[in-house]
Amino acid sequence: MITKTIRYELANGIATITFDEQGSPVNTMCLQWQDDLDAIAAQVARDKAQLKGIVLASAKSTFFAGADLKGVMRSTAADGPRVFKEIERIKKNFRTIETQGVPVVSCLNGAALGGGWEVALVGHHRIAVNNPKVQFGLPEITLGLIPGGGGITKMTRVLGLMAAQPYILESKLFGPEEALKIGVVHELVATAEELLPRALAYIDAAQGKPEACTHVWDRKDYKMPGGTPSNPKIAGMLSVAPAVLKQKTRGLYPAPEAALAAMVEGAMVDFDTAMRIESRYLAGLMVGPVARNMINTFFFNMNAIKGGQSRPKDVAKYQPRKVGILGAGMMGSGIAYAQATKGIATVLKDVSLEAAEMGKGYTTKLTQKRVDKGQMSAEKQQGILSLITPTASATDLKGCDLIIEAVFEQRELKATVTKEAEPMLAEGGFFASNTSTLPISGLAQASAKPAKFVGIHFFSPVDKMKLVEIIRGKDTDDETIARAYDYVQALGKLPIVVNDSRGFYTSRTFGTFVMEGAAMLGEGIPAPVIENAAMQAGMPVGPLAVLDETALSLSVHVLEQTRLDFQKDGRQYVATPGETLVERMVKEHKRPGRAAGGGFYDYPEGGKKHLWPELKTLFEKPGLEWNLQDVKDRLLYRQAVETARCLVEGVLTSVHDGNIGSIFGIGFPAWTGGALQFIYGMGLDAFEKRCAELANRYGSGFELSEAVKSSLRQHQPQY
Repeated sequence: MITKTIRYELANGIATITFDEQGSPVNTMCLQWQDDLDAIAAQVARDKAQLKGIVLASAKSTFFAGADLKGVMRSTAADGPRVFKEIERIKKNFRTIETQGVPVVSCLNGAALGGGWEVALVGHHRIAVNNPKVQFGLPEITLGLIPGGGGITKMTRVLGLMAAQPYILESKLFGPEEALKIGVVHELVATAEELLPRALAYIDAAQGKPEACTHVWDRKDYKMPGGTPSNPKIAGMLSVAPAVLKQKTRGLYPAPEAALAAMVEGAMVDFDTAMRIESRYLAGLMVGPVARNMINTFFFNMNAIKGGQSRPKDVAKYQPRKVGILGAGMMGSGIAYAQATKGIATVLKDVSLEAAEMGKGYTTKLTQKRVDKGQMSAEKQQGILSLITPTASATDLKGCDLIIEAVFEQRELKATVTKEAEPMLAEGGFFASNTSTLPISGLAQASAKPAKFVGIHFFSPVDKMKLVEIIRGKDTDDETIARAYDYVQALGKLPIVVNDSRGFYTSRTFGTFVMEGAAMLGEGIPAPVIENAAMQAGMPVGPLAVLDETALSLSVHVLEQTRLDFQKDGRQYVATPGETLVERMVKEHKRPGRAAGGGFYDYPEGGKKHLWPELKTLFEKPGLEWNLQDVKDRLLYRQAVETARCLVEGVLTSVHDGNIGSIFGIGFPAWTGGALQFIYGMGLDAFEKRCAELANRYGSGFELSEAVKSSLRQHQPQY
């Protein structure tokens, strides 16, 4: 029997079920596959008398990719009953295949993730190719979903409640060797060609052995490893688990809570009831807004970035060999580390050899931590360090494919180092500025080749932050953008491409978040309310804490530079209420930020940081009425409005760059799917209505022009 997604062959008592979705590079649980699985399961049942065993295999380079996520994107709350039936239908067919009284063997030739791993779990015996690049597991939580094709129920019954938690609640993926070690894969082979012979050998040896044809949870003597929730030890741990989870999710992510509930409730009932509980929880999430938001961004938008949708086409792939960095401060030394750990020869230049050596010391410090933990050999560390050449001489930059300037945010200084270093580039090389705010077209005026000048904006700390913002100047050509994109991907980071403007996309939008927080403080809203509201909305930290970390003095420096730039153009820059308050903090109250001793917070030596007590006296207005929802909305909506403005102005050219940039660059809450998905997930009409209310109360920062409204409609994703 051959269907559009599955082939079924019966020969010598062996039924081979081969997943082979036509017209797709991978196998997915699309609606066609669900229909085909009905037919295949029915055929298995009809052939029962002839069966000696069943083999599950794949005709693709991977085993099975999982659910059809486009279908989830089209679901609405009204689809709940239909979605529940679809989930139950898949499981019923799985159950038919695994309960025929014959051994079922899963031949895992490649990755099996999410629904793919649940397909693999149908087999009583699982054989995998021992390739360290192959991944198994249940990453559904990262997309706002839970495993619902039996993944929770089966993994919990195989591993036990506590041991299964990392694989379910934390979406921990694992390779073939770990799978063998924890007992979810039973055999490893060196090549895919060995899978079928080993499967047939297992089926032969299993004849007449009922336990080889029965899953552990179906056996009469089954006991859950570690005990059920009624076990006092497990009960004690479970009593605190929801509180610990709530602390992590802040109640904004329903999937981890649903997964924990399905695990615990399922452990207290029989297998079939546990499977139904799991289906109900999954159906609820699949038709909810958070899953749609997260799938949109962490699957579709992320694949767009990784697949190079913002990279200019028709430019050959570029591999950087030698890259120079100007400035061995925190940013320059972080870039040097990122490059050297990916095998890129790095020349790290500063004004003195001593300063450059200190910059290299950052890589020594980070790699030494890994050596001490046994995560890296001393030889590997030496190999990484040997790739970094510290220097005070510009001539050592000779032959670099790319030179990145990472000096202080001062236009004149950047111009000086550009003119000194650019002539050292290899033939066809290009130059980049790691500025976070200064327009690239202006900085490119110091370059002899503005077409080969680009912005590459890293985020601090470079070793932890995944996002890199590539900024196209007025004259930057496509080849340079494509090469910058390839360079960022070579570092294992996420590139977004934006057009030039003051602050580009991330710094400009992030500025609205921190300055809205400062403005609210100036209005008299208590500082703890502002900070806690940001955390409750899902931001990683409050706006005042962020201003302290990035330095209030830096914000003032940027403000002064902006005023000067406007002045040169014959215009006057009007500071926002937030900028005015930050300027007062620095100039009147001598509070420049954390690095200089204190800003909005005090940092007692050896103690925990706390809000500066004087904020209450200086700014709080005791009689002021404030609304917590308004405070939360002001912080999120202000960023979303700015993102929408960037879209209409052409600073952003795609929705995926905006969503990925806002989450990975400025910490916009992941539950929203990013600043633009926040708008689309809510619905454009509802967003416009709320913005009008906020603009009426809190000013023009929330106003949406007709052009912005039109642009949002034009860019709305369709699934």
